[in-house]
Parts: sequence; C-alpha cells; structure tokens
Amino acid sequence: MDKYQLSERDICTKFITPAIQQAGWQPHQFREEVKLTAGRVMVRGTLAARISNSQIKGGPKRADYVLYARPGIPIAVVEAKSVGHGMQQALAYAEMLDAPFAISSNGDGFLLHDRTGLIQPIERELRLSEFPKPEALWRLYQQWKGLTTPPAIKLLEQPFHSDGGGKEPHYYQRVAINRAIEAIAKGQPRILLVMATGTGKTYTAFQIIWRLWKAKIKNRILFLADRNILVDQTMQQDFAPFGEVMHKVTNREVKKNHEIYLALYQAVTGKEEWKQIYRQFPADFFDLIVIDECHRGSAADDSAWREVLDYFSSATHLGLTATPKETKEISNISYFGEPVYTYSLKQGIEDGFLAPYRVIRIVSDVDAVGYTPESGKRDKLGQVVEQRQYNTSDFDRNLVLEQRTRLVASKVWEYLKATDPLAKTIVFCDDQDHAERMRQELVKIIPAAAANRRYVMRITGDDNEGKAQLSYFIDNDEPYPVIATTSKLLTTGVDAKTCKLIVLDQTINSMTEFKQIIGRGTRLREDYQKLYFTIMDFKGATRLFADPDFDGEPVAIYEPKPSEPVLPPDLSGLPRTGEPEPPPYEIDLSASAGVDLNPSSDSSVQGRIKYLIDDVAVRVAVERSQYLDADGKLITEDYRVLLRNDIKKALQAEFGSLNDFLRRWHSAERKQVILEELASHGISLAALR
Repeated sequence: MDKYQLSERDICTKFITPAIQQAGWQPHQFREEVKLTAGRVMVRGTLAARISNSQIKGGPKRADYVLYARPGIPIAVVEAKSVGHGMQQALAYAEMLDAPFAISSNGDGFLLHDRTGLIQPIERELRLSEFPKPEALWRLYQQWKGLTTPPAIKLLEQPFHSDGGGKEPHYYQRVAINRAIEAIAKGQPRILLVMATGTGKTYTAFQIIWRLWKAKIKNRILFLADRNILVDQTMQQDFAPFGEVMHKVTNREVKKNHEIYLALYQAVTGKEEWKQIYRQFPADFFDLIVIDECHRGSAADDSAWREVLDYFSSATHLGLTATPKETKEISNISYFGEPVYTYSLKQGIEDGFLAPYRVIRIVSDVDAVGYTPESGKRDKLGQVVEQRQYNTSDFDRNLVLEQRTRLVASKVWEYLKATDPLAKTIVFCDDQDHAERMRQELVKIIPAAAANRRYVMRITGDDNEGKAQLSYFIDNDEPYPVIATTSKLLTTGVDAKTCKLIVLDQTINSMTEFKQIIGRGTRLREDYQKLYFTIMDFKGATRLFADPDFDGEPVAIYEPKPSEPVLPPDLSGLPRTGEPEPPPYEIDLSASAGVDLNPSSDSSVQGRIKYLIDDVAVRVAVERSQYLDADGKLITEDYRVLLRNDIKKALQAEFGSLNDFLRRWHSAERKQVILEELASHGISLAALR
C-alpha cells in the first residue's frame, strides 16, 4: 500500500487508531478530531463572520487525537502528519490542554515529546507497535503533577458534572478546573484563577466545587459575591444541580443544615456586631470559600471580605476575577499568590469564545481644547462660574454643559438608528445625576421612548424602580429596557449577554474598572446575532488600550468627521498599508489642555459645587479612523484633528488651499519642513496629536 496516496484521515483510520488501541487504550479514553477553539470572529465595518476554515489563520483549531488518562484529564495529543512536521502543532495543542505528552505520526511510526522531562531524551522515535500504554503515561502524569497519594489520586479521578445534554467545559475551563483541583490536592490554602469576563468563571467554579464535594474532600462550601443578582443568577443557572443541599443566606439568618452556601458579603458582615452573622458559624465550619470578583474587596487588608476570610482561615480560599488588582494598598497576588491559571481577553477573542469589538471615538471641541467661561459667567442656577479652564475630567462632575450631553445622546441614537434600534446598550456616566440627565436627553430624541417608558431606563444604586428593571435588561428574550444609563451599578458582574453597544461618557483612570466595563459586551451569542460589540468613547477612556496592562485589542477604531455618520464604513475593501501606529490620541494632553489625568475628586463626593450651563455650543472636533487587521496591526485610514480655527487659518495663510498643502506635502523631501512651517505659526506637533 502506498501511504503517500492516502489522505490524513485514511492514515489515522488504517494505522494510527489501531496502534493506539493495541497499546491498551479503550474507546472512551481517546477522541478523534477534537475541536479546541471556535474560530475567531472577524469584523469588517458592520459585517461580522466567524472563520470556519481551520487552514486559515484564526480558524478553529482541531487536534487529530486527544488521549485522556482519566475523564476530563488530557494526557497526550497526537497529530497525524509527517513525523517532524506534526510535532510543533502537537506541542502547541498539548500546551493549550496542559497535557504532558505531544506525539506526531505519519503512519510508519511515532515521535514522542515528553514535556515532563521525566523521560530522557525528551524526544524520541517509536515504532507503531511501541505506542505508550495508558498506565505508563498516568504514572508519569502523577509524578509530573506531584500528586501520588491515594486522596490526591481519588480527587483527580473524580469526574466532571455532566448535565446529560452534551454540555462540557471548553479546553481552557478544563485547564482552570484541573489546575485548581491539583492545587487543592497539594494542600495549597489560597488559590487564584484569572479568567476574562464572559469566559464562564462561575461555571468553572461550579465544576471545581462539584468535584470536591462529590469526592468528599470539601463538605461545606461558601460562595461569596457582592451583588444580589450575581448570587441569584448563580443559583438559578450554573449551581442549579446542587438542588436542596444549596442555601442562600438571607435576612441575617444562620442555618447550619446545608452544604453549599451562597451569600452576599454585605449580608453576613457589618460594623455593628449583630450584623456579623458569619461569627455564628464555627470558625472551622467551611472547608472551602470561593470569592467571586475577588478584586472588589478581598485583596484589601481592611475590607469586609477579609474579615470573613480571616475568620474562616482554616478553609481553602479560591479567588475568581477577570482583573486582579495590584496597587500599593491592594493586592490579589499578595493574598492568593500567583494565579494557577490565566485566560486573557485577547486569547478569548483569538479562540473565538469572546466577541471582538470596534471602537468609535467621538471627541467634542470642548473636550479637545477645554472650556473657559468668560468673567462673571453665571450658570442656569444663577451661580457665578469659577473662571478657569475646564476639561474632560471636569465635565459632568464639576461642570455640566447641557449641549455636550445632548451631543452624546444624539450620536448614540444616530448609531442605534443606523444599526439596530433594539440593540441592548449601556451608557456609563460619571455619577447618578449624569445618568439621569443622559436618560432625559435620550428620551427627548428617541421616538420609541415616548411610546414606551421602559425603552430608556436609569439603572443606578439609588433608583429602586430602575434596579427593578435590571433582570429584564439582562434577559435575552426581553426587548425592554433597550438602553440603560448607569454610573457604577453595571460595571461588574452583570451578565448582559446580548449587549451590543457600550457608551463611555465616564472619566476612567482605573485599568481594573476599564476591563470590567469592556467585559459587559464580550459575550458571544450567535443565536441572537451577537457576534461583536461596539464601544463609543466620548471621554478618552480608550486611551487605556495603549496601556501594557490591557490584554485585548479592538478590531477597529473609528473617529467620524463632523460631517460623517457615526456608523463606521465597511472597511473590508480598504488597502492595508502596514504603517506603524502613530502615537495614541489622547484628549487629555497636559501640555495643551491642562488636564489632571488622576483627579482626586470622586464622583460621589458630596457638597462640591456643580455648575449647569445650557448656552455653550458643543460640536464634534476630531476626525480619525483606525482599523486593526488580522495580525493585530493598527492601520491608520484617516487622522485629522480640528483644533479651534488656528490650524485652518495658518494653513490658509501659508498654502491658500488644501490642494496647495497636499502638493507641498507630497513634494517635500522631508515632511519636517511642513512641521517647521506649522510651528512658525504657533501650531505644535503635540497640539496636533
């Protein structure tokens, strides 16, 4: 038989599968053509499609074979290609799956690579009849992981939960679950899992708890969260299989006859001693405490969460977060240790498990150059406005320009009207007052809002009617509310799977908060035509994309010209120049606008003066369009900034017309000549940026 005439599948069927079976592997111990990733979603303008061809970069990844030592524990990957050429792919898949062995084969024999380092040499050729036996690899796996005691092996062998409907963890969830289980089996007291928003942290936690509970390694478990809706969602969805052994702590009542407890930390703590009901449990009552969104409090030495964790110090503590917080005062890593596993937003988008996004940046003239009131200027309330330069960080916190709010609302509606007027939208505002003013402006300009009062709702911590609408907003099958204006309430933990538009009209300087807000849109729901989402940025928050701590790039950045529609054009036919990325545009340039990038005042500070001005015209000032290609390179399609009338006057004085300027620009041997001429008119490169 001429093997060169056979297809890859024929080689698998006729030679590789028989060799695996002859080595003692049973049918339930190996799977063929295992789909690892879903294939990245590509976005071009308003069009989006998933790459389905595995031969194209970004397409779904499939392993020819995955071998399992025990249910849910991948131990080896086999790739059917020429012996040498298949090894690199096998190694890449083995690393993804956290499997210790990578094997390639052309049907004549095998090349085995040992990632454990326990076999020497680490890479060696085997005949078809020498394929390794299951128990031999299982023993090496236990040595590699350092788990050889009977209790540890019992825990490793505990199966995952199966719902009977075919749902099973994605590859990265399996790795996260197994890494946590292994750490607990080794007696590690504190464990941290970092997984991007939308990647199923709660489902991952459920599988960890299920295996520990079923193996009777951890008998009483406490799941702590800081939002009521998070606890309710968890009980109704991922934790539902626990049934009657599960209990939510409410009304400050302590019941000790359950095994799986869920609680708001606010429900078990408080300054008054009578509120600290966690102390009614014995200190050794819980064996495991899972802290959801642990960046929100448990990392701080003086937080209420830490009181609970310190009291139950004998329990294992498992922290879950998408954004570990690391500051001088707060550190997840100093408390939990280095993450046992990290799955980033960037990797989730690349694998096709998270929705990609594009960015529309809209900068008004007052944001670009600031606003200075004339001497003696009075606001709508008759207050004399302090005469100084107000910039982006001031707007809606210290000074309200009503026409700026109107501009933001009009652009939001322009986008929705051009795409999908029923697309779930979250508008992040600086404070609750700002959220209410934004709601009013949207109601004024959206016809459907006049017919249905629930079309636009303010959902903030101080509005009970708005909070009552939150469950409807996140329900995939409930059309209303369509738009939620908020300040902090929806920043984290709210599972709005079909959210297609996130509007940033909030000053954001925290990378943790920025990632959490972006995470409100990262969930993919193809059955609801949710393949990507859009971020509209009015306050320069997306400058944080350039921060090295950010780990997921946008697919496109678009800044419409004043005369252009807010909806980005279809960029699929545009050339990709591969030019280097220009310095990121920031509206808060300290050199030209005097902006404090780290304002000390918080939006919740009471008693500060807030001026309300309705007679200052506000217009769009920035023209910029960027597109991120498949290689992650930002391609600049257009870049212009309209800065007062200074640039226009200078250019007209020197060049007469745009054509004269372009002719001079293209003919100059060094474009520095143009920059020097602009500088002579008082226009600096920094100001242009």
